[in-house]
Amino acid sequence: MGKFARFGLAALMAGGILASAPQAFARDGITTEGACSGASTWKLTLSIDNGRVESEFEVDQNVVGDTWKVKMSDNGVIFFRGQAVTQGPSGSFEIRKFTANQPGADKILALAKNVSTGETCKGSGSI
Repeated sequence: MGKFARFGLAALMAGGILASAPQAFARDGITTEGACSGASTWKLTLSIDNGRVESEFEVDQNVVGDTWKVKMSDNGVIFFRGQAVTQGPSGSFEIRKFTANQPGADKILALAKNVSTGETCKGSGSI
């Protein structure tokens, strides 16, 4: 196999590995995103800030004024439970919370349920 063919094969393999990664790396952390059970979408960004895990969970519904129940956990331990209301102009909400950086990987799970429609969003990521 020629030098250029080997390079091309290596580039294709690397591209396939990167394309299948479940989470993208943000500046100092990771971001995962996906679809909810209805038309909404979610995004979860995780980073380490001053020895703590910073979690930013955003749901974009494109409807202003809907209330969502939100729960966030780190390795199964709940560190936030509350409500959020979608705001204009985009019809989204964002929850930004900190939790202790546990030994090993921190698996953050963010759940949101629309109070009026029942739509659910489930985001997760590890850092």
